[in-house]
Amino acid sequence: MSTSETFIAHLIELRSRLMNVVIALLLVFVCLFPWASDLYALLAQPMLAKLPQGGQMIATDVTTPFFVPLKVTLMTAFLIALPYVLYQGWSFVAPGLYAHEKKLVLPLIVASTLLFFCGMAFAYFVVFPVVFGFIVAAAPQGVAVMTDIDKYLSFVLGMFVAFGLAFQVPVVVVVLVRMGMVSVAKLREIRSYVIVGAFVAGAIFTPPDVVSQFMLAIPLWLLYEAGIVVSSWWVAPPPAK
Repeated sequence: MSTSETFIAHLIELRSRLMNVVIALLLVFVCLFPWASDLYALLAQPMLAKLPQGGQMIATDVTTPFFVPLKVTLMTAFLIALPYVLYQGWSFVAPGLYAHEKKLVLPLIVASTLLFFCGMAFAYFVVFPVVFGFIVAAAPQGVAVMTDIDKYLSFVLGMFVAFGLAFQVPVVVVVLVRMGMVSVAKLREIRSYVIVGAFVAGAIFTPPDVVSQFMLAIPLWLLYEAGIVVSSWWVAPPPAK
């Protein structure tokens, strides 16, 4: 088979797998659509629980009450379909990998996905109650906290992404060690700088209260230490070329 024929065959396979992903996402979305409002209510629960009795959110645009639950449903559908999406991606690239690369890449993909979900769960169950409690308590007297649902969704998605990425630290550490870009000894040597960086990240990505900053900085530091531990006993040096 010529190079051009091989390239076309890869494109056809890529198109097929992308279609599988789109179909799976649409099927999950259609199944979840009747519960779109319930899904948004679940997402909004950490904020609603901290509002004074009778407090509620608002919608400032005409179409917001329809499109915001739709966005939440689409996000939920993607998260549910994510294992299948990753399987399709893995099936596409796996034939081109060496045996030792397959042994490394597949566990990293699984670990990265689980850690991202853990980061989202940590934000929802631990961080949001503290952050929203601080926001409501900090409101001046006579000011009613009535958050726009679209802005709330944007804030929540940003926090999900921030904590999901923060929880990727062990994977990044393992990859860097495996590629020979840094040694475990060097990682231990720069520990103090990483701790400072974790608190800087906590100050940037969380509201300006000490508790919220610690809730991002401490997990970042602990995940960095976990990456060092995993790298020291699981990662073998790369094979000689």
